[in-house]
Amino acid sequence: MKAISTVNAPAAIGPYSQAIEIGDTIFTSGIIPIVPETGEIVGASVEAQANQVFTNLSNLLHDAGSSMENVIKTTVFIKNMDDFKRINEVYANYFTGILPARSCVEVSKLPKNVKLEVEAIAIKAAK
Repeated sequence: MKAISTVNAPAAIGPYSQAIEIGDTIFTSGIIPIVPETGEIVGASVEAQANQVFTNLSNLLHDAGSSMENVIKTTVFIKNMDDFKRINEVYANYFTGILPARSCVEVSKLPKNVKLEVEAIAIKAAK
């Protein structure tokens, strides 16, 4: 088991790892729309926040030796199910080809009061 850490995705805001690698599988923690360079939450719109989340996820996976194309499962936590369609539109820009399995649930509150949080399971990229 190996902890994954990168400056290209938001630092953990608690006692946890950004991701864990076990064999060829990478398990990410929940990723929120923090700009890694500033530590600030990006934009007020759900689209801006979703773009930042998926950019952060992509950066984390890249630095762990994987990519968005190797994601096999995502879990999307959203603050308001009315944002589901708009989040899906952004999601579709980051996942193409064989789409990962996914769960999406509405929750009452997320860290730093953001609009969404995403976690993923991916396999390492073929060498």
